[in-house]
Amino acid sequence: MDYENILKKYFDSIYTEVDFVKKTYAVLKELGFSDENSIASVCICRDEISQSLRSVIKHIWGEAFNLSSLGGMFFAGQTGLAAAMHHAPNVNGRERYVYFALPHIAIDKDGRLGACMRTGREEESTACGALCAFQKEMTTGSLNLSMDDIDLEQSLLKRRLLREIPYGHIPDLLELTKITQRVIQKDLEHAINTIIDKAKSDYALLTGIQIHGPDTNYVGNVSGYVVVNNVREEIKF
Repeated sequence: MDYENILKKYFDSIYTEVDFVKKTYAVLKELGFSDENSIASVCICRDEISQSLRSVIKHIWGEAFNLSSLGGMFFAGQTGLAAAMHHAPNVNGRERYVYFALPHIAIDKDGRLGACMRTGREEESTACGALCAFQKEMTTGSLNLSMDDIDLEQSLLKRRLLREIPYGHIPDLLELTKITQRVIQKDLEHAINTIIDKAKSDYALLTGIQIHGPDTNYVGNVSGYVVVNNVREEIKF
């Protein structure tokens, strides 16, 4: 099955990165958010091929606070999140935050999940490399869950994601990426709910999976919601 069919088979609500950010900006603007009164925060993988999405967000929302870690995991914690919130514009006593939280996966021209080519390199590469490495450890029975001081983010990624995987089950890369999407959202929401003052703040949380195709990037499995005046409303895509 080729790339286009794999994309349609495994992902819904697919947008180009530009269309995804433009559409969500338009929706949020109707709810009082704008580049002038809000701060965006981005929680994506450190991989350079993921940064195209960050660039689009910067172009539309302005400079965004970087909450990113390997795999797109949210490891910035309450301290990182509080810093982002303290940097938000305060307009008439109200602050607004927009969070983008997405793991990523590649699909090559032949429809193989996790495979990609990188500029200037002849050999094939992987994305997400951190999730591929974790999945390989599980598959080969060599899973190492020790906390490595010189590999902290990967150590944390494995420990955190393993909590969401049933004992004895080994997810394939697509399933692992979808588990990662849920975990990023769950952990970010927990931190938000711990520290946010909803009496004076509104926020939006947008998630999905960043997909690297052979020619361009997309965002699939999109979902999101806003909380305005302490009332949650789902965003329809």
